[in-house]
Amino acid sequence: HSYTPGWHFPGGGVDVGETTEEAARRELMEEAAVTAEGPLVLQGLYFNPRVGGRDHVACYIVPRFSFEALPGPNLEIREVRFFPRDALPEDVTAGTLRRLAEIEGDQPPDPRW
Repeated sequence: HSYTPGWHFPGGGVDVGETTEEAARRELMEEAAVTAEGPLVLQGLYFNPRVGGRDHVACYIVPRFSFEALPGPNLEIREVRFFPRDALPEDVTAGTLRRLAEIEGDQPPDPRW
């Protein structure tokens, strides 16, 4: 994102009348031009104390997805890329690294983003 440093997962707010899964699918498409295929798996629900004291983040695993081409930069998104787990850039955010470690079973879940 252009408004926060580092690499992190696509994401954003949940619109009125939208489920968290619907929001995840929409944000994937809007930010990364990725289509989630089939059901998503809720990996966890996290409290993010840095945003207003009442922000929660729903993190989903997307087992199947497709894309034709990664989008170029725009006002909100500076760059979209996929990285192998063993070749992540140095500036991946701490919350993103924790989620990856939880998904891989390397650390227990932490309720805070």
